Amino acid sequence: MIKLFMLSYIDSIHTKRWITALSKENFKIYLFGLNHADTSYYAQFDNVEVYNYTFKSSSNKLIDWVLGKVGYLRASQIVKKKIAAFEPDIVHAHYATSYGLLGAMSGFHPFVLSVWGSDVYGSPELSILHKVILKYNLSKADQILSTSTVMARETNRYTSKNIVITPFGVDLDLFKKKDSIKNHDSFVIGNVKSLQQIYGIDILIKAFKLLVMNNPGVNLTLQIAGRGPEENRLKKLAEELGIINKVDFIGFIDHSELPKIYNGFDVAVFLSNKESFGVAAIEAMACECPVVVSDAEGFTEIVSHEYSGFIVPKQNPDAAAAAIQVFIYNRSLITQMGTYGRKQVEKLYDWNENVKQMINIYQKMTTKNR
Repeated sequence: MIKLFMLSYIDSIHTKRWITALSKENFKIYLFGLNHADTSYYAQFDNVEVYNYTFKSSSNKLIDWVLGKVGYLRASQIVKKKIAAFEPDIVHAHYATSYGLLGAMSGFHPFVLSVWGSDVYGSPELSILHKVILKYNLSKADQILSTSTVMARETNRYTSKNIVITPFGVDLDLFKKKDSIKNHDSFVIGNVKSLQQIYGIDILIKAFKLLVMNNPGVNLTLQIAGRGPEENRLKKLAEELGIINKVDFIGFIDHSELPKIYNGFDVAVFLSNKESFGVAAIEAMACECPVVVSDAEGFTEIVSHEYSGFIVPKQNPDAAAAAIQVFIYNRSLITQMGTYGRKQVEKLYDWNENVKQMINIYQKMTTKNR
């Protein structure tokens, strides 16, 4: 049995998927997370223990800043005590800054550190201190993991260590084609993303406006799944463009229901300004839904241009609309590209194989340490 001490976001679907998969194997897991998280999901696992540390807060920003710094010091001491009591074989921190710092400060080895995206793309640009902390955390890791080659290259700006690629794939038994769901009376363009500015959903809405103008005889619908801080602004944009009656903001969708959503799309469109991996595009492709994506690095690694979909320039509604228009003109391409995309996912992003790879990494590191 491997005893794994995991530092990660308790509420994240990524954490839930890793815990769910590893709990079925010969693991005993201690999950340490921060800040008002709902831990009820993990009650179903007998071999998983969860601890949720919450920072104190006030109504004053300066006081909150001080409390946050003190909170991290306090959290690091608690992490050390929990590690000592649990006696793990390995500590694995997901996210290279916040949880990576707690893992690095614990002094425990072997220490695995997974980079997620904004921790290496955005955080070091905030200040010199953020960059120093990131470099420190990476320096303490015995093994660094990345879900994509492009993110590994970005991480190597801050460390010379070898980085292992561990794709975050999809459950191919869950994400698959279901013909009965599709509405053949309309053409549905879809997006599943958090409603944040970085994901370029405003560009998608502008592209959709062009498609509505250029296809008066086609029943077009845009479905946007997700919640986030940009929701009101995006709805206002759709109203200003006169297409709000054709745009359906369907809100948060549980992970288990996502295959049904993707199967309702004719094409899935993701126009992010930055993307470290692009798991949503992989989920769509697994359901044999072709994709139109921006040329953000994470997408260019997983989408084969003109085979599983189209890659278009970022911040370009005209290019996005032109790519989607190809599917409206030639709907046989939906099946053709969808089939190719599914095969691509089966080859590279099978979740079961990804889990086996992670277990193999743990086994090698614990065996070496012992």
